[in-house]
Amino acid sequence: VALFVSDVHLGDHDPDTADAFFSALDAHAPAATHLFVLGDLFDAWIGDDWADTVSGRLLGRLAALSAAGTRVLVMRGNRDFLLDVPGAATGDGAQAAAPSFSARCGATMLDDPCVVELFGRRVLLAHGDALCTDDVDYQAFRAQARSAAWQHAFLAQPVERRVATARAMRAQSEASKGGKADYLMDVNLAAVGDAMRAADVTCLIHGHTHRPAEHRFRLDGLDATRWVLPDWDAGASHAGASHASTPASTRRGGFLRVDARGWQRLGDWPDPAAPSG
Repeated sequence: VALFVSDVHLGDHDPDTADAFFSALDAHAPAATHLFVLGDLFDAWIGDDWADTVSGRLLGRLAALSAAGTRVLVMRGNRDFLLDVPGAATGDGAQAAAPSFSARCGATMLDDPCVVELFGRRVLLAHGDALCTDDVDYQAFRAQARSAAWQHAFLAQPVERRVATARAMRAQSEASKGGKADYLMDVNLAAVGDAMRAADVTCLIHGHTHRPAEHRFRLDGLDATRWVLPDWDAGASHAGASHASTPASTRRGGFLRVDARGWQRLGDWPDPAAPSG
């Protein structure tokens, strides 16, 4: 049994969503053999030498799942791309001896993208932000923030400064969404096709866009499927609603469950989308 989840955006800013996610995780994850997290598990991750209260609660849960035999596999997203990145430092510049994220919770880190086999079918997994190729400004920032030089410089700062920088970047990101055309925040279908061809797959699972759906289409004459995982928002009014186009009063969040019998949505997904190309 495999469970897929993404875009939980955990943090102390939204305890209601954290509680909803923990409840769902406790209900479904113990029966799974594999838990796949496809990015943005955290609203921000400023280095492996840090965790806020909510993040600490999650690390304990993941460690317990790993100890009980569930494989926990985590992909970095656009909010938590510093997960398991070495070089977290103390304020005086000396390298900290903090254990890595994966060591703290028993997780295995996944490349973005990567291919897994699910019950005889090859499936491409991705966070999804790299497929939003129409947003040229974001792609430029993505490349910069994933460079070793940028990450080393950021992790060399004291924790307090990193927290402040992450908050400022988050605020700037939210403000920029209001001025962006809607299509810029979705995947480019040509990029999707190219990625699936390169991986030799007819199925893709990703998150990031906060537009959960099952898209069925034709790819080079073959039936293909693109699953978009839901973001999580418990519906409470809070300053950091997970996406500009998601009303804070709407409860969202769920897993995609895959076993030998098929594929099943768990949780609060919107009505299934009509097949699209």
